[in-house]
Amino acid sequence: MQVDPKEYRLEFFREKGFTRRKCSVGGEYFWTLNPEQEHCNDAPCVEYYFWSIPKKASNLSVAEARRKFIRFFEKNEHEVIEPRPVVARWREDLYLTIASIVVFQPHVTSGLVPPPANPLVIVQPSIRLEDIDYVGLTLGRHLTSFEMGGHHAFNYPDKHVYWKEETVRLAFEFFTEELGVPPEHVTFKESWWEGGGNAGPSFEVTIGGLELATLVFMQYRIVDGGYEPIPLKVVDTGYGIERIAWFTQKVPTAFHAIYGSLLDEFHRLLGVEPAPRNLLWAAARDAGRLDPEDPASIKSFYERAARDVGLDPREAEEVLRRVAAVYALLDHSKTIALMLADGIVPSNTGEGYLARLVIRRAIRLIRRLGSDISLVELVEKQARFWGSDYYPQMLENMDYILRVTRLEEERYKKSLERGLREVNRLLRRKRSLALDDLIVLYDSHGLPPDMVAEAAAKLGVKVEVPHNFYAIVAQRHGASGGIARHAEHPSLPQDIVEWLRGFPETERLFHKDPYLREFSAKVLGVKGVYLVLDRTAFYPTGGGQLHDTGVVVLCGEEYRVKRVEKVGDVIVHVLDREPDKSCSEAKGRIDWERRYRLMRHHTGVHVVLGAARRVLGNHVWQAGAEKTPEKARLDITHYETPSAEEIQKIEELANRAILERIPVETRIMDRNEAEKLYGFRLYQGGVPLTPKLRVVRIGDWDVEACFGTHVANTAEIGSVKITKVEKLQDGVIRLELVAGSEVARYASTLEKRINSIARIVGGGSADIEKRVEKLVRDYNSARQNLNRLAKHVVKQVIETLRKEPLVIGGLRVYVIREELPLRDLYQEIARQISKEDPESITIALIPIEQGIVVEIGAGSKASSRVNLREVARQLNSRGFRGGGKPTYINMLAPSTSVEEVLESVLSTLRSFLEGGTKK
Repeated sequence: MQVDPKEYRLEFFREKGFTRRKCSVGGEYFWTLNPEQEHCNDAPCVEYYFWSIPKKASNLSVAEARRKFIRFFEKNEHEVIEPRPVVARWREDLYLTIASIVVFQPHVTSGLVPPPANPLVIVQPSIRLEDIDYVGLTLGRHLTSFEMGGHHAFNYPDKHVYWKEETVRLAFEFFTEELGVPPEHVTFKESWWEGGGNAGPSFEVTIGGLELATLVFMQYRIVDGGYEPIPLKVVDTGYGIERIAWFTQKVPTAFHAIYGSLLDEFHRLLGVEPAPRNLLWAAARDAGRLDPEDPASIKSFYERAARDVGLDPREAEEVLRRVAAVYALLDHSKTIALMLADGIVPSNTGEGYLARLVIRRAIRLIRRLGSDISLVELVEKQARFWGSDYYPQMLENMDYILRVTRLEEERYKKSLERGLREVNRLLRRKRSLALDDLIVLYDSHGLPPDMVAEAAAKLGVKVEVPHNFYAIVAQRHGASGGIARHAEHPSLPQDIVEWLRGFPETERLFHKDPYLREFSAKVLGVKGVYLVLDRTAFYPTGGGQLHDTGVVVLCGEEYRVKRVEKVGDVIVHVLDREPDKSCSEAKGRIDWERRYRLMRHHTGVHVVLGAARRVLGNHVWQAGAEKTPEKARLDITHYETPSAEEIQKIEELANRAILERIPVETRIMDRNEAEKLYGFRLYQGGVPLTPKLRVVRIGDWDVEACFGTHVANTAEIGSVKITKVEKLQDGVIRLELVAGSEVARYASTLEKRINSIARIVGGGSADIEKRVEKLVRDYNSARQNLNRLAKHVVKQVIETLRKEPLVIGGLRVYVIREELPLRDLYQEIARQISKEDPESITIALIPIEQGIVVEIGAGSKASSRVNLREVARQLNSRGFRGGGKPTYINMLAPSTSVEEVLESVLSTLRSFLEGGTKK
């Protein structure tokens, strides 16, 4: 991007005496007070030398650096904003909070909602996984979790707050006055930023080789590859809090600065000796010039560090790689604690997938170090270390964090065992594995690519593993955004959608009075069977709630309303036939009984969600919901299927809330006010992109931003009954429930089933349990007797077969002709013979209604002589149908004559074992 140099020429630079120079290494332009400076002061153009720069503030911990940053900007008239979770629950297109500006996207940056303060300062915990493969290797330049200090100003056409001059001046004053850095060491490097469809010029603030802040001036919208000015211009800054702490301390890596004594403890727990101090310092000084994406750069990095201290390069690399793994585990275990503390449930999708990715990479790192420590212990250390500082949620949710980490370790171990078997099967079919194969093996079985490569190497197959494998996987699963969690699209023809955009907002009578049954309205438009009114009591499909049905009267004629949809702010009624277009007035009547059942079910879902959170934990979030007149379903995030006792507790709590007659209040609130008052629990069923929210509050039980219709008091729900519980996918549990009158219908259905079972087993419903228990006892006894009898039959048949085996090509062939009472007996006989006689082939001829089934099995040594899959192909040419594996085939013969079928099979086997046919 060619940028006009005027974008970077500031009065502040002229006033202070800065000069614009071109970096002799990278070619970028930068501003400096040092006339001798030839480089931009940033990696990779220069070695780190920030340790030697004198500074007033020294040995700042992360907490102290955070406080210093906040106080400086608070003193400069910025209002302090509390940080948000690392799960971007207010975003539809992003899973994780990757920067402080994410807090204000898209609702504030689009101009739709005013910011909570202007200007403001925030220190936002953030997670980025794009560079996860480089964490530890670069000694602190890359982290998966970090704190971004941001001061932001939102400049509207009619309200200017501050822009480039003030932003650069504040940065300069922070580093020179607050941290006490000599001014000549502060460099402002010109840059350009793009992200989220916006763009603008930026400055990177570099000191002693270390980039400490980025100052972005968001002023363009990207349209068709070009740039359009936007009316709302945003100051978007990012200061690295951990980097500031590192900058002030005389320690070689960021991990020393961030974790302090915890670093030594991790070395001890993992059984890894710290690197010799001189080697670590040699590597640290050169780490800024390391390009982690270039294998040659990595090799040179290790060689230079070894040469500086007089070590063998291979020895230096081994030491530095092991300590890098310790650093990565420090980082990953903190990120895991942070993700779980903010309510992420590991799964195979969404943010849950990203949490699982970090967990599994951490487990693999532990194993590669040869340690047998549990990841649980490392994560607990992190939670206790940070929980008393900036992350109290880690201590509050400690039980959940540790329980889920332990569960994920157990699942990973089982997954690996299955996965390695899958690798062997896969490599029998193909002689190479591409990146997509590696990702499928990781996604399906959690198999790390290096483990796949090891397994493949044993089979003589070389597998190329990308150096940034985990970053690629994270990006494919939405670590950088672009994947919507919730999306509702009206099921309407596109021409109708376009037509509807020309109407004004429909007045929502169903929100003003959800008990309203009849109404009158003006007709605004008719197109085919689609009708638009100026106001309506018909609820449109949305928020997981099904639409209303009913009747509309036009020009004295009744029309059934089959469906109701919402496009933007316009509501359209889909009628059973085309109405008269000349009508100007309409009367509507909703199917009240149906609506009331929907209202009870919708409010019941809110109550059950509140109960589930109280029983299962704060990590429970709504992952989906549907409300129909007959029943409702609620999908929740949880790490395992709840037990019967837990479901019973959820039911009891929900019904207690119903008995307590809690008022259900609905308010229209400013978005910022609602978020400040209730937090992000508001966004259970999606995130409305509106300046105001419709907030439904059930006392202290539950509060959500919700579009649906609700009863006025929980007592109106009557009661709720959870009818079905199932695991929808990893991390998501589906609860089905009924409420109100549907509970009685459900009980009636159960009663009919019980009476029907009672008639089948004999007696009445009162003693059905005893009778069923007796049937089960009798069944188990019969099954045991049958097993004993089956063993006896198998033994007798095998003894008979051994007396007169056929011999073909030196292999013994056993033919089972007897009609046995159970199909499984044929396979058991073949299995035992193959085990006892590896040089055998077993043929079972099984008469069925459609013909004769032929099952052929080969012992381990016999299978090296004949490939039964090839035998099956030969039999196919003779009219047989079926196939199988090289050691076992199952086919249906074309003849019903046992002798004919046997002769065909034997002659085919002879052609392989005695003739010239190739196997």
